[in-house]
Amino acid sequence: MGDRSACDRQAVFDEYARARRIFHALLDDATPADLALPTRGTRWTNGQLLWHMLFGYLVTRVLLGLVRVFSRVPQSVSKGFAEVLNAGTRPFDAINYLGPCGAVKVLGPRRMGIAFDWITGSLERRLAKESEHDLARGMHYPVRWDPFFQDFMTLADLYRYPTRHFDFHHRQLTFGERR
Repeated sequence: MGDRSACDRQAVFDEYARARRIFHALLDDATPADLALPTRGTRWTNGQLLWHMLFGYLVTRVLLGLVRVFSRVPQSVSKGFAEVLNAGTRPFDAINYLGPCGAVKVLGPRRMGIAFDWITGSLERRLAKESEHDLARGMHYPVRWDPFFQDFMTLADLYRYPTRHFDFHHRQLTFGERR
């Protein structure tokens, strides 16, 4: 991330398609017992972590809107915004943990699959319409909120973010493992 060169749209589309295949394969093969298993390195179950992986794509849509606003004001404004968000990391972490705990009960695996298709399709359509100028727009991010946030990220960087987040958490799933 942070590369200011042109966005390889096809690579992003391919990443989203790969993530969709993996996500659906996980959902299709998961038993209720698999979904209830604890994950590696998190306090979530597999089902909760799957929802969090979906959420990475959902939050990207919101972040795209923020970039459009903050890239039009002096960088010091987005830097200050990121600093305020960094100061609120503890409440964010609590919400970030609790959200999937409840959301997975509301959505369930079938609806999570539908939502994953919808959000990745939406991001693909948006990316296809972006100009090179807009893809170079960027803002500062709260680096304490996510290991994949850089101090400054462009729209091009942001389109790559959710799949990096997805791949990281995919390695923490424990499907088929009995502890």
